[in-house]
Amino acid sequence: IQKECVRLTNLVEDIIDLSRLEEGAGMEWEEVDLYTLCDEVLQSLEPLAGKQDIALRLEGSGQTVHGVRQALHEMVYNLCDNAIKYNIPGGSVHFFVDSNEKSAVVKVADTGIGIPKEHLPRVCERFYRVDKSRSKKTGGTGLGLAIVKHICVLYGAELKIDSTVGVGTTVTVTF
Repeated sequence: IQKECVRLTNLVEDIIDLSRLEEGAGMEWEEVDLYTLCDEVLQSLEPLAGKQDIALRLEGSGQTVHGVRQALHEMVYNLCDNAIKYNIPGGSVHFFVDSNEKSAVVKVADTGIGIPKEHLPRVCERFYRVDKSRSKKTGGTGLGLAIVKHICVLYGAELKIDSTVGVGTTVTVTF
């Protein structure tokens, strides 16, 4: 019962996050350093990664975007959380923050289980799960990447997902 309560609580929280993003009301815009934000998220998820023997690494440089800190935090958190949950024991998650010409770029690469090519077009849909049995075990709601996609839409950012089964997944967000 407790496990199901936690799963339902996570589901309700994700739905509320999506609703807030869609409304856009009450969002305070400010200058946010993506490198610092990624570092904060990685530190908060270090215990989860440690339980699964997954190494977290952050490289790059400070890149500032004008945005809503809470939304950007949610985006980075969801990307990192997925990279840990769908990884293999002893694997790694590598964050890279940098710029190319006029754009800030956040890239998350993992050594996880990967996503089959036929599922890539749908992974950002609400409640879509590639492997329903694994998602339920890890506590996934099927809303994490939908939230990431909505945040990218909010910023006019490009979301690109490359994945190979058994090798890992790389998610790139270009602002």
